[in-house]
Amino acid sequence: MLVLSLVALAFAPTFTQDLMAQDAPILDRVMQSATLRVGMSGNQPPLNFRNRSGVMAGMEVELATLLAQAMGVELNIVTKPFRQLRAALQAGEVDIIMSGMAITSERAREMLFVGPHLVSGKSILTNSRALAAAEEASDINRANLKLAALEGSTSQRFIERNVPEAQLITVDDYDEAVQMVLNDEVDALVADMPICVLSVLRYPDRGLATLTEPLTIEPIGIAVPPNDLLFRSLVQNYIDALTGLGVVEELRQKWFEDGSWVATLP
Repeated sequence: MLVLSLVALAFAPTFTQDLMAQDAPILDRVMQSATLRVGMSGNQPPLNFRNRSGVMAGMEVELATLLAQAMGVELNIVTKPFRQLRAALQAGEVDIIMSGMAITSERAREMLFVGPHLVSGKSILTNSRALAAAEEASDINRANLKLAALEGSTSQRFIERNVPEAQLITVDDYDEAVQMVLNDEVDALVADMPICVLSVLRYPDRGLATLTEPLTIEPIGIAVPPNDLLFRSLVQNYIDALTGLGVVEELRQKWFEDGSWVATLP
């Protein structure tokens, strides 16, 4: 875990008079309860996952820990299937979502975003070298292909909009989808590139392959409720500070360039 001096983050967030006049229900709840509830799927390594000891780990877990420390509150990670996280945020069951949440225009209509803290893109995981050579969506837009995607994810939307000829099969978690690829139940998994690269590293002897370049570019950020601009501004200030201190870049290098953590996976 990176050691962060909270003194470096002890600054007064800058708010405009308009923001100060707003209600702050989320911020009030977080400070009164001294707890920050962060929604995660718990199954998106290297962003968030349970290691062999059952402990949550990953880049977003560490970032959430630092954010809670900066706020002076306890971190409570609430794990739910990815497709349920948006509803949990809307229902007030979590204060923020940090779970590989791509910033899209569709999602921006129902939630606010902080970040991005990572830039990713769509790729595929397959045991077909021919499919792994794809350079654009049209290369996998074939009626004879079965493609898996996480339900409620931008990967599902990507298939529906850009690969309509292929057969879409939705899954609740990535482990299920990867096993379907390994068992030849689907031709490929469409997912964010880190998931695909990780799966190749995790099963080095199973003939898995992924693209050399992603099919899209997607910013990954923190989703916050739309009814508390003060809370959103506070989170943005702390993430900006962590970015300015180089902490976010250190986390990226740790979880995306150093593969030693793969050995901690179940």
